[in-house]
Amino acid sequence: MAVYTQVSFDQAHAFFHTLGLGPLTRLQGCAGGIENTNYFADTAQARYVLTLFERLSAEQLPYYLHLMRHLAQHGIPVPDPAANAQGQLLHSLQGRPTSVVSLLAGKSELQPGTDHCAQVGAMLARMHLAGRSFDMQQPNLRGLDWWRRTVPEVLPFVTQEQNTLLQSELQTQEALAQSADYAALPRGPIHADLFRDNVMFAPDAQGRAQLTGFFDFYFAGNDAWVFDIAICLNDWCVNTADGVADTARTDAFMRAYTDVRPLEAAELAVFASLLRAAALRFWLSRLWDLHLPRQAAMLQAHDPAPFERILRQRIAHPLSWHAPL
Repeated sequence: MAVYTQVSFDQAHAFFHTLGLGPLTRLQGCAGGIENTNYFADTAQARYVLTLFERLSAEQLPYYLHLMRHLAQHGIPVPDPAANAQGQLLHSLQGRPTSVVSLLAGKSELQPGTDHCAQVGAMLARMHLAGRSFDMQQPNLRGLDWWRRTVPEVLPFVTQEQNTLLQSELQTQEALAQSADYAALPRGPIHADLFRDNVMFAPDAQGRAQLTGFFDFYFAGNDAWVFDIAICLNDWCVNTADGVADTARTDAFMRAYTDVRPLEAAELAVFASLLRAAALRFWLSRLWDLHLPRQAAMLQAHDPAPFERILRQRIAHPLSWHAPL
């Protein structure tokens, strides 16, 4: 959540007044993330996140906002977008497309255990099933087409060994996309960026961490559900230092997910390959953000190296999943 477009307190105060959200009491820029301008905004009524979109167009944004509204209405804990008097969820501020969404309670768990992973797996399955009745369509904008365009852009900045790996893996994913198993994958809206810092937990009455919500849906799109699973496993269920899969966390996540939605045969067939695809996607995006950055206040580019390590691990040690008996 970098800050590219500066918004003053007075500007935000007037904007919140038009949405009927009450007088603004605090406005603070968010330092995490790199895609959009984000502020925490407190009013006398509640806490919100104010987002000014820097890359996504006004034509693309209704998908994300209406998806969040749809999921919230179907019992999935996600930020709920604020509507104006005309019922519109997309607004404008400082010449940028803008949204205001409710702030989830709790905090992110950056050192998850098996229970955290199980809760995320179960809720992700519920989210996928709830998304079946969402009638808007938008492709995953960081899918294969984006990989094809981005690999040539980052190659001048990598070593020869990395160059070879990037091009080889892209060819592998191109071939996978032409396969019958890939065509048969069940699909729907996916989060596509459900990392540890995009999930909130808060303690219950006994002090146990309980999942309070998923947020940051601005990479969401229609894609294979198992690709969403792969993205999660590559963050929640690996050792960050070396990219090695953590067996206990992986098993907890997958058992919880498949208790809600069992995987289909085509998903099992491509499981290992999509773990590689998910690693490639984030290695590429981090290389792109690091070497071809935009100017922003509070910008913190992510290190690409962890996802290079994860990709190499997924190639060297393919992971399959078989539903427990």
